[in-house]
Amino acid sequence: MENTPEKFKHIKGWGIDADPKNDPTYPMKRRTNEEHKGYSWERPTQQPINIEVLHSNERPNVTAVFGESVPPSGLSGMIRRFAFKYSENSYLHWLPLLVADRVNVVEGIVEDFAGGKVPNIFAEKGYMAEWKHNRTGLLTKMAVVAAITAAGVMLLVRKDDDDEY
Repeated sequence: MENTPEKFKHIKGWGIDADPKNDPTYPMKRRTNEEHKGYSWERPTQQPINIEVLHSNERPNVTAVFGESVPPSGLSGMIRRFAFKYSENSYLHWLPLLVADRVNVVEGIVEDFAGGKVPNIFAEKGYMAEWKHNRTGLLTKMAVVAAITAAGVMLLVRKDDDDEY
């Protein structure tokens, strides 16, 4: 605790891990304090970076191994690039990534249609398995979607009728 700034000593539990004898892993781990200097292991060989790889702005470098099957592209890629400008503890990081996933689904469907393929959304969403194992849940889900869609259509039609008068 001697290295702890005085302004933090009033916080309950501050510096609790400063004493190596108070470390819960003490009997199992041979402490050398080398891990505080940075990497405490031999870092794997860096995978060649030949595509755009988005990584946290909290990391100084790209992880040694990363996926490259779907590099960011299109509108979803733009949203992902925006998200990675912000810290991982920010809603401006995670919420855009959720939106980017949904946008990417729509982009995939449009890409399928553009390539002359009609996607089998029923099978791709796993509705056959749900029909087999959770028929009541699937029917409930479909009824709710139908009710919401019908309500939306009725609201749109009703507004158009009101405009005529």
